[in-house]
Amino acid sequence: MTANVTDIYRYPVKGLSGESLPLVEIYPSQTIAGDRMFALGRPGFQFDTQNPIWMPKTNFLALVRDARLAELATRYDDSTSVLTVSRASELLLSADLSQASERSALEAFFEKFLSNEISGPPTLLKADGHSFSDLDDKVLSLINLASVQAVAAKTGKDVDPIRFRGNIYFDGAPAWSEHEWVGREMTIGNSRLEVIKRTRRCGATNVNPDSALRDMNIPATLQKTWGHSDLGIYVRVTHGGEICAGDSIHIEN
Repeated sequence: MTANVTDIYRYPVKGLSGESLPLVEIYPSQTIAGDRMFALGRPGFQFDTQNPIWMPKTNFLALVRDARLAELATRYDDSTSVLTVSRASELLLSADLSQASERSALEAFFEKFLSNEISGPPTLLKADGHSFSDLDDKVLSLINLASVQAVAAKTGKDVDPIRFRGNIYFDGAPAWSEHEWVGREMTIGNSRLEVIKRTRRCGATNVNPDSALRDMNIPATLQKTWGHSDLGIYVRVTHGGEICAGDSIHIEN
């Protein structure tokens, strides 16, 4: 079976908006470069950036608790370390994350922006070689657009695939067929990956990325209709290479 990559995304700051990429170079046992490189620790949360260990998403600002984050569009420039934060095309903040004073300004911005949800400033976190992923592993997440359409058909609503915050979106495969790929290998372009597990969905997917409202209950819909709360798969890179939109995905027997 052959499917095709439609879109590639990374999420430089955990919980904030994604960035569309035309292509990406991937490496064995690594995430997409810059994916979940930063996180905003909730007030009072302690994290040792010199000895980073995986921690659950509840310790960070994230859509699962902080739906208002979806109002913001963010962009990170690797060459300048500048993160911009906008809302409805209005620039709200531009901060050089390599500078302590500007990191503090970013933390103060989110304390004010989420003043009804948090009591105190969050802490911007970064640890060399660490990814603040929802999974305690360095992986990529893949989303089958046919599975998203199956949810849309069941609910009678438009379901933006961005709700699922995947790295690679693809079409051309039957809905839910990706769940049968666990334990198998795939190629995308000239790279090779192994499918390690299905992606269990949480309440973050209930947040509409356009309105920032919780207007669906996707985990409940999945469980009631298909008997599971999974949509998408996690894959680990075994042989690196370049991935572009339009690349074919081949699943090995």
